[in-house]
Amino acid sequence: MPQQPERQLVLGVLRATVQMLGSVLGRNTEIILHDLTCPEHSVIAIVNGHISGRSVGSPVLAGPQEDLGFNAVLHAAREKGSSEPVVVENYPTRSRDGKTLRSATAVFRDAQGEPYASLCINTDLSGITAAQACLEQLLATAQVPAPEPAEQPDLEQLMAQIIDNALQDARHSGKRFGKAQKIEAVRQMQDGGLFIVKGSVEKAAAALGVTRYTIYNYLEAIRNG
Repeated sequence: MPQQPERQLVLGVLRATVQMLGSVLGRNTEIILHDLTCPEHSVIAIVNGHISGRSVGSPVLAGPQEDLGFNAVLHAAREKGSSEPVVVENYPTRSRDGKTLRSATAVFRDAQGEPYASLCINTDLSGITAAQACLEQLLATAQVPAPEPAEQPDLEQLMAQIIDNALQDARHSGKRFGKAQKIEAVRQMQDGGLFIVKGSVEKAAAALGVTRYTIYNYLEAIRNG
């Protein structure tokens, strides 16, 4: 379905912003733009993707670990009625290969309050251990080629990891794995962003040994507290 003119306009402005920032910031800073309406291939513009190993077409789930910006996306999706952007400033994250990052995220919503774009900045702090290394990072000379991005996990691996972690945490409660534990596992899957991806309900149902309609019932119970 074609995007609304409002969304197209803002996405065009944000693409230009990514290009502009990438021309002056150092190679230790990643700038990335997500189209949240396509979570399976959300990355539509990126500079210095070697920081997180992502490229255009990467899924939204491939981002840094413990990402408060991703939580802001989930919160914006659940909070209806406001079109104001959600901004999360200067918070710590870790790349999937263990690098320490400082990050910031802005989530943009349309006139109906639906989140559709996210602009994120991740700065790699691991190389800033000496003055010379810091200056070399910040010079951002165009002549120095960017390193090849690391191989990133595909969407199926990321979804499986979220499901496995949720099942392990729920089973560690020491109680029989009954309905309450299954609902808790679904809650953790939701917090991990699993259910914004197409086909995730079926995967969760298979892992828990229930029907897809049971997963929908669990999600409704979680929303109702």
